[in-house]
Formats: sequence, structure tokens, C-alpha cells
Amino acid sequence: MRVFIFVFLTFSLLSVLTSCSYKQDQLLFQEKQGFDSISTTTPTPMLHYHIQPQDILQIRNLQNISYIIGDAPSATASSSGSASGGGSSLQGQDFQVEEDGSVALPVIGRVQVAGLTRQEAANKVEELYKKSLLKDPIIELKIVNLKITILGEIKTPGNYQLIKDKTTLIELIGEAGGLTDKANETNVEIIRGDPAHPNVIRIDLSNIKSLSNPNGILQNGDIIYVAQNKRAIQSDKISTFSTIIQPALIILNTFLIIFTLARH
Repeated sequence: MRVFIFVFLTFSLLSVLTSCSYKQDQLLFQEKQGFDSISTTTPTPMLHYHIQPQDILQIRNLQNISYIIGDAPSATASSSGSASGGGSSLQGQDFQVEEDGSVALPVIGRVQVAGLTRQEAANKVEELYKKSLLKDPIIELKIVNLKITILGEIKTPGNYQLIKDKTTLIELIGEAGGLTDKANETNVEIIRGDPAHPNVIRIDLSNIKSLSNPNGILQNGDIIYVAQNKRAIQSDKISTFSTIIQPALIILNTFLIIFTLARH
């Protein structure tokens, strides 16, 4: 019997140690001592994105779409009432910003847009078309290559396009389906800036003041990580402990039966 108790306690101790260390491999973006490439200083938020070379601009004239993309929507597409809006004809055409900061547009040629905000670029293109070709154009311009990555305890993690100006963290979480039951709403991290020296911004969604936090306005390239709460971590540890200890108990139970039969 003493041998049985000793073996049982040994297995139990090993199981506890294993379960305590199991979850550490699943934690992302943790700050560790001696790793100084992460800064937690709060940066001044950039509320408006400035166009850069290699950006993709989607442009259309709401007054007469054919002047921008060359073809009006087909009658079939217009009458179908489809959610896609007839494909690229209604969405506008994509134009890439070159390395020199210019974008080549029909009729008016190359236009310098690098360094401008989306609205500034739209106003500039609108004025140029108004001077050279169109009467009272209404130019819609979108930057379609901007994206955000959201990971962790979110119902639909992944990459999301950042189309609308001043998109907030709450809006993106809503678009991604909301937080899971395991999410720690008090510790949502936004990793922002140069990957070699990023800023880590922590937002506590349990505090209503987080709604007015200017750092919650998302920027191109942001990585959002929603950590697990303590209850979920503890539940995982218990589950891991149970998974490990059950085979051990079966083995020990078999050993006890054999030991008991051998004594008779």
C-alpha cells in the first residue's frame, strides 16, 4: 500500500507541473525582461492616414462613372439588384501610387498624391477633373490596401480591410463577431508602429472611458491581440490536468488490482 501511495503522489506532482507550464506556449506578444524592443509609451494617435507609394486607390466619379473607369454599368448588372453592385463598374477602378508618389489617371495624367489624406487627395483629383473635363464632378476615393490583423479570443480572427476613416477598435471587434467567452476584456493590446520597435497600447474595454480613448482609432498595420481571462486559463489547466491524470489513474488502478490478487 505504501508503494501505491508513493507512486500515486509522484504521478500527481508530475501532472501538476506539466499542466502549469502547458499554457505558456500559447501566449502571444508577451513583454519579457531583457527584451527592450517593445515600448509601452503612449504615442500620439494619427487620426488620418497619409497616402504612400504602393498604396492602391479606388476612384470613381459619382456624377458620371464612365469618365473614370471607361465603361458604364451594364443593363444586366443594373437590373439584377445584386449585392455586388454590378462588379467593378460600380465600385470604381483601382490605381496604384507609384514610387514617386504620383498616380496616373485617365485624361488628367499623373497626379501627386503621396503625403495627402484620403479626403485631400479626393479634393485634388476633383479639382483637376473640374478644370480640364467635367462639370461639378463628385469624386469618391478609397484606399483599399490598408488592413488590420486581429488575433486571440475573438470569434472571427483574421485580416480586415481598413476602408473607413477613423475606424475604432470597438467597430472592428463588432465586425469580427465580438469577443469569445474566454476573452479578457480588461487586456486588449494594440501593437502599432515599426515592427522592430512597436508601441504596445493596452485598452481596458470594461471601462467606459475606453470608448473615447484616441488610441482606439485604428491605423494601417495595427495588430490587435485579445488575451484569455484568468478563468479560462484556469479551466484549461484543470482540463489538461484531467487529461494527463486519467491514464495515470487507470495504470495505478490496474497495478493495485494485480497487487491485491498477488497477495491472495
